[in-house]
Amino acid sequence: MPRIFSDPEAIAGDIIREVGPRLVVGLPLGLGKANHIVNALFRRALNDRSIHLTIFTALTLEKPAPSADLERRFIGPVIDRLFGGYPDLDYAKALHARALPPNIEIVEFFFLAGKWLGNAYAQQHYISANYTHASSYLLTRGVNVIAQLVAKRIVDGQTRYSLGGNTDTTLDLMRARAEGRIAFKIVGQVNSELPFMPGQGDLAGDEFHAVLDSPETDFPLFAPPSEPVSDTKYAIGLHSAGLIRDGGTLQIGIGQVGDALAQGLIVRHRDSAAYREIMSRLAPGQALREAEPFTAGLYGVSEMFFEAFLALIDAGVLKREVDGALLHAAFFLGPKSFYRALREMKPEQIERIQMVPVSFTNQLYGGEDAKRRARVDARFVNNAMMATLMGAVVSDGLDNGQVVSGVGGQFNFVAQAFALEGARSILTLESTRGSGKKVASNVRWSYGHTTIPRHLRDVIVTEYGVADLRGHSDADVIAAMLNVTDTRFQRELMRQAKEAGKLPKGYEIPAVHRENFPDRVAAALKPSRDAGLLPAFPFGSDFTDVEQRLIPALQILKEATASPLALLGLAWEGRRANHSAELAACLARMQLERPASFADRFYRALLIAALARSSQT
Repeated sequence: MPRIFSDPEAIAGDIIREVGPRLVVGLPLGLGKANHIVNALFRRALNDRSIHLTIFTALTLEKPAPSADLERRFIGPVIDRLFGGYPDLDYAKALHARALPPNIEIVEFFFLAGKWLGNAYAQQHYISANYTHASSYLLTRGVNVIAQLVAKRIVDGQTRYSLGGNTDTTLDLMRARAEGRIAFKIVGQVNSELPFMPGQGDLAGDEFHAVLDSPETDFPLFAPPSEPVSDTKYAIGLHSAGLIRDGGTLQIGIGQVGDALAQGLIVRHRDSAAYREIMSRLAPGQALREAEPFTAGLYGVSEMFFEAFLALIDAGVLKREVDGALLHAAFFLGPKSFYRALREMKPEQIERIQMVPVSFTNQLYGGEDAKRRARVDARFVNNAMMATLMGAVVSDGLDNGQVVSGVGGQFNFVAQAFALEGARSILTLESTRGSGKKVASNVRWSYGHTTIPRHLRDVIVTEYGVADLRGHSDADVIAAMLNVTDTRFQRELMRQAKEAGKLPKGYEIPAVHRENFPDRVAAALKPSRDAGLLPAFPFGSDFTDVEQRLIPALQILKEATASPLALLGLAWEGRRANHSAELAACLARMQLERPASFADRFYRALLIAALARSSQT
């Protein structure tokens, strides 16, 4: 049985005595980090330079850090409410401060998106890896400690611990240990909010060397609130929903497109006619591939499990069982309501959600015949940052070498799509970024960094439609990509393709694809938005009603900051606007009901105008 500790410093001391001064600590991706144990080990190494500490992890979660004044006014109370008790990771703070001593090394293979841009240490110590390769890299480096957050349960008088939402790499490493390929100690930190998940991550106590279990070290789980689904993301999700076959298999990657896709599938299932009507407005004159309700239903196999999957189960979309499970997943992350729903599930419900190693979800190796039988008509849906006209995709980094996030499982799923009969890789992409004069196309002629090479091009979806690229010639691929590009950039991109000799000189984009403008997408979705079919928060929100009202207005303000004239115009509008009780509540929430300075009066006028504009959309 494990040694039980109530003090983080004591368990850190025990680890060092048992393992020695050279610590190679593996931390699970995202949610599953044992924060207090990691911080205690970090402090030991910080104060004793004879200890060498290497931390190997991914997706270090941190509380939001607002910079602008209005952003602080809005997000400050949200941070206090949702993250107030979450213990910061000391190694992350030291990384931001550029204050790591030479005896401490931090290595990540997946970043929180954009968090470490410009941080030389983080960029230089990043390892580019498929998610499935992370455990092998840990083995190579000689991992000797895994520190993981766990849930606890007493069964027939015996204590059992669940890996909760992070079976991903830990189970693969445990298999290597059982095969004699590595020796390491697992230490756990009990968390009362972590759902106890059944399946392979339900472990006997003797699998652990030591466990930190104390009310003093319990803490609220990291729970990022759901973000509102924009028109652009809804359009992408709705287009993607028309590619999912009944009786098939579904994987969804990180991001709000996942919520949009799930809601699109639910609308299609509950009211096929309404879904067809939405698509007739969104993609007039274009054939709709799949629009029928789900009779056989879908089976889910996804590295990430998030709240939208629960909604798909509740709606009867995800209902095709494989080995008794509706969903196999490797890690989870979500808002407080998501964790609560899992904790409160009846045993017969939660048994159909099985947490498994990432080697199961992300690849076919190992039990391949069974996986092939289960993963029929698979659709792997993941997000991208940019794509080229010839079908290469950029998802993790920039052409100057800076890493934005990571490859994660994206390449794994693209490879599966080509290895499985009837499977497709769907990479989703917002066609533009920025606003106003700073708007730029995310469809490029070429780019100096690639995540998915063009010889693995398959399906790319933007808010303007579906580009089916698999097996097509370069000229046909370019034509298909131009069809889903924002019209403001089509002609220049077409010119580049023609100059390179990759498109016939006389080629013209079909008329039906020459109206790719954001306003057209918004107009197409508005009737369904107004009817409640496409809510901003389809699966609930931890934001208050007033905060939900403020979010679109603050987005308008953010876009207006690109132009001083636009800001002045908003301020003038705000000085002339009529007031209401709803407006008063919004101003109070932003501490602007009684402005005490010129800056406060300016912010107040801006916010009033932005609220008025957002109420008209």
